[in-house]
Amino acid sequence: MMKRIFLAAIVAAFAAGSAFAQETCESKAIGKDGKPLAGAAKTSFLKKCKADACAPKAVGSDGKPLAGAAKNSFMKKCETSA
Repeated sequence: MMKRIFLAAIVAAFAAGSAFAQETCESKAIGKDGKPLAGAAKTSFLKKCKADACAPKAVGSDGKPLAGAAKNSFMKKCETSA
């Protein structure tokens, strides 16, 4: 019984740790001077950040990279959810 509780506590600790470690594109939107980006610079950064985060995931069920309309559809859906 103690082993199960201990194992559950370890799994919960790793799950919480990985959730805190994830950075969002919003949190990365900081300029060279250390100040948060605003306006067009922020919009451009967020668009590029989301595209970069989704591009490696654009893979078909056969393991090959998506192309054409399938890739465009996947990227659009991924970027809106990211």
